[in-house]
Amino acid sequence: MIRVAILGASGFVGAELLRLCAQHPDLEPAVLFGDSQAGRDLAAIHPHLALAYPDSTVERWSAGRLDGIDLVVSALPHGESQRLAAAILGSGARWVDLGADFRLRDPAAYERWYGEPHEAPELLERFAYGIPELGREAVASARAVAAAGCYPTSAILALKPLIDLIEPDSLVVDAASGVSGAGKGLKEETHFDTVDENFTAYGLLAHRHTAEMEMALGGRVLFTPHLAPMNRGILATCYGVARKSCNPLERLRDAYADEPFIHVSERPPSTKWTLGSNAVHLTARYDPRTGRVLAIAALDNLVKGAAGQMIQCANLMLGLEETAGLPRVGVWP
Repeated sequence: MIRVAILGASGFVGAELLRLCAQHPDLEPAVLFGDSQAGRDLAAIHPHLALAYPDSTVERWSAGRLDGIDLVVSALPHGESQRLAAAILGSGARWVDLGADFRLRDPAAYERWYGEPHEAPELLERFAYGIPELGREAVASARAVAAAGCYPTSAILALKPLIDLIEPDSLVVDAASGVSGAGKGLKEETHFDTVDENFTAYGLLAHRHTAEMEMALGGRVLFTPHLAPMNRGILATCYGVARKSCNPLERLRDAYADEPFIHVSERPPSTKWTLGSNAVHLTARYDPRTGRVLAIAALDNLVKGAAGQMIQCANLMLGLEETAGLPRVGVWP
């Protein structure tokens, strides 16, 4: 078995990593870090995982606990991975990081979008950007991967195969996420009374994930995220001015014909189709009236947008079957 250390095990993504590892034939969560819940039994923090991990305890971070660990997966707030990077990379374990710290290639871009200097710019080149469908070989050969964020994953997968059909500086992404995307911490914006029966936009003109989209797509993006009254899911509706008449749906079908987790269809996708799965559902249209391309993506923000993508990357890095431990079908109803 491959021994895994999870950083951020007490959060939503940590719970999802543990759920997926419980179904994985080769990954064994051996050390669970979660400073805010250190000393507590995992079953008390995540009761739904009790049968899979009856004796597991969450502990405080210690680099010494990485001895004998083959894989580190981390789901920490931005800025934390930079602080731990030297110790994790020095341990010899492979590492998949979900934080934003090592996604952007340019430290100046990180400072611009995150409002603080990057503390370990010399390590940026050691990370592959983690969307396997668009960089499988780079992920497979890497010792460290910065897994893409949930919003960028949806927009990039929808638009990347279409980018030569669209004027690159005309990209617009409107995306709605479930509340779990905001993390487990309590805040007024994600209280039940705030979110229930409500739909709101946030991060206008300056959301940090814009930088990832522009890096991957090579164009200028106007991105507006929205908070939807649901637990999970992202629906990204993307637009761009077409260079000429085209068939974007056929382009998506050709691009993703052999991808195990991507389904392209003429039918507009629904977030609930992807619930609990690592799947992405896509569609696209060309509108001759406005001369624009429309592309839509749906995914589960905690799976393909987070934990599932991390495990998909880890499978490639470890030479395992890419689909191991990852569900391809959603839960319905």
